[in-house]
Amino acid sequence: MVETAATSELLRCIVLLPLIGAVVHGVMLGLVRRELPRGLVIAISCLAPALAFLVTLVAFFQLRDLPAGQTALVDGVYTWIGAGRLVAEMSFLFDPLSAVMCLIVTGVGTLIHVYSIGYMDDDHRDDGGFQRFFCYLNLFLAAMLLLVLGDNLLVMFLGWEGVGLCSYLLIGFWFGDRWNAYCGMKAFVVNRIGDFGFLIGIFLILWALADAGGATLDFREIQAAMPAIVERTVAVPTWLGGEWRLTTLIGLCLFVGAVGKSAQIPLYVWLPDAMAGPTPVSALIHAATMVTAGIYMVCRMSFLYAEAPGASAVIAWTGAITALFAATMAIAQTDIKKVLAYSTVSQLGYMFLAAGCGAYSAAIFHVGTHAFFKALLFLGSGAVILALHHEQDTDKMGGLRRHLPWTHKLFAIGVLAIIGFPGLSGFFSKDEVLLAAYTAHVPGHQALWAIGVLTAGITAFYMCRLHFRTFFGESRVPQDIVHHGIHEPANTVLVPLAVLAFFSIFAGLAGFPDPYGEQLGVPESNSLAHFLEPVLAQPPHHVELATELGLAALATTMAALGAGLAWFLYVSRPELPARFRARLSALHRLVENKYYVDELYDALIVRPLVGISDRVLFRGIDAGLIDGVVINGSARTVRGLASGVLKYAHGGLAQGYLVTMVVGTLAVLAWLLRG
Repeated sequence: MVETAATSELLRCIVLLPLIGAVVHGVMLGLVRRELPRGLVIAISCLAPALAFLVTLVAFFQLRDLPAGQTALVDGVYTWIGAGRLVAEMSFLFDPLSAVMCLIVTGVGTLIHVYSIGYMDDDHRDDGGFQRFFCYLNLFLAAMLLLVLGDNLLVMFLGWEGVGLCSYLLIGFWFGDRWNAYCGMKAFVVNRIGDFGFLIGIFLILWALADAGGATLDFREIQAAMPAIVERTVAVPTWLGGEWRLTTLIGLCLFVGAVGKSAQIPLYVWLPDAMAGPTPVSALIHAATMVTAGIYMVCRMSFLYAEAPGASAVIAWTGAITALFAATMAIAQTDIKKVLAYSTVSQLGYMFLAAGCGAYSAAIFHVGTHAFFKALLFLGSGAVILALHHEQDTDKMGGLRRHLPWTHKLFAIGVLAIIGFPGLSGFFSKDEVLLAAYTAHVPGHQALWAIGVLTAGITAFYMCRLHFRTFFGESRVPQDIVHHGIHEPANTVLVPLAVLAFFSIFAGLAGFPDPYGEQLGVPESNSLAHFLEPVLAQPPHHVELATELGLAALATTMAALGAGLAWFLYVSRPELPARFRARLSALHRLVENKYYVDELYDALIVRPLVGISDRVLFRGIDAGLIDGVVINGSARTVRGLASGVLKYAHGGLAQGYLVTMVVGTLAVLAWLLRG
């Protein structure tokens, strides 16, 4: 991964700046118990990520200008853990992979902070929580930066848990509403399931390397020690094959953590409910922070997955199935944010599809383009929600392009980018993902490619459906909302949308494919892949230009069919969807209710666990055995002994005490003289 590295103390500043912002807010709210003036809150909160972005840019140029043989910057802050042969440093690594991730997190994060000024100012539910919101937002950014800059698995895991905590705080930000509090708790609990697998993977790495003579959690040292564990095997149950390669088991355990954080089947259920939080939170979680953590971890450990083809195949198939499954669920949703939430789950599936096929640079490429157009879409939906006074149901929208012309145009750019319109960012990144599946050495890779193409068509359909139902056709907006007025939001909302729209159009040029570049004479084509080459394990694949153009044309045609069908149903013949729903009512209810997966989990897992916890653990063991027998029982025994027996020894009569002393003295003498 990295042979030699230069030292730079700038890296700690990238994490510390948003962390300092969060600490200032936390001290004022938690210790001083006074809110800062709103202008000062805004200045601290937005300046922290903006400065972190500038420091990241400086570090990026330092990285680019390193002499030959040096491909990373490191910042060793202090020794965190020193236990025998195990040493874990609080240190940061800035190589091409973490550089790309830091630019995304700080850049998009800064725009979301600026957008939040207008959004939270307009939100009348914010009863004194303005500073608390920005405190959580700064802390979220600091935790994600800690995750992507960590030089070892322990620092990564600290950031990993940090973003989990912040998601709980922000999803349940309006905790006075029981539903919001439930959604925050659901996200927290589901992610703990994934984190358990992640921890097992870390422990397996420690065990394997300790047996090999050097326990370590440092990424570069783990990669150097890989030959010592590649050939090792572990025993598994017979029905699983009896014996697995250790790298496969480690890869699968780590991937369980990624499944939780990046919302893949079967742990995706928390992400749609994350919409309970304010819209800027949805944008931050879905575009720049938490959900990309799993992808980043898999790519960071690409040297391990390159030696674990079985685990890689599981990742590819999980990603493909999740992409298709989530896309079908988005078709029947009417909540504008829920559609985008299932879209995120589906797009994350694309990223895992690429990573499982060994195309790690394609996965990171799609992480980057997705960050821009998904942030644009979420923040655009927030602009619509603000204009309609917090109405999110698209059944109560329609015709809004007349009232919100700028929001409509910017939102349309996001839609075109995500469906892969030729020339926009999503076209290039999705093309790379599908090409990776087509050329992969993964069992059933052609089926994976077919699923990806089909998902592209469904994505175009439901995203265009969302756009048309929101901005086209006759207005279905309730009259009380119309009476209060529908207008464009403030510039603090629109300016970040415009910046994100710019990158949604042009960010794809960073990954302009080599075959296109060679044919068209574009210098430094696919510069992102070349930039990431020193870090990511990249399997070679060579495709003829005609083949790649044909595959791209097929995917584009599929997307065009999906978009055309949405236009026909929701603009040209808007009466048809109601007829189809009536004729296919059972299927529509199934998809609208997300295949009843949440209800199934509730019946098979949640209720039985709650029942066991209540009747067995609480009433039987805690209240019955521990409280009733051990604690209260011992108290009743002592009380009974004292009141029933010992009370006669304390009657208050001097002659009684004298007799007791004489009897006791005689008993002691008899015991001493017994021999």
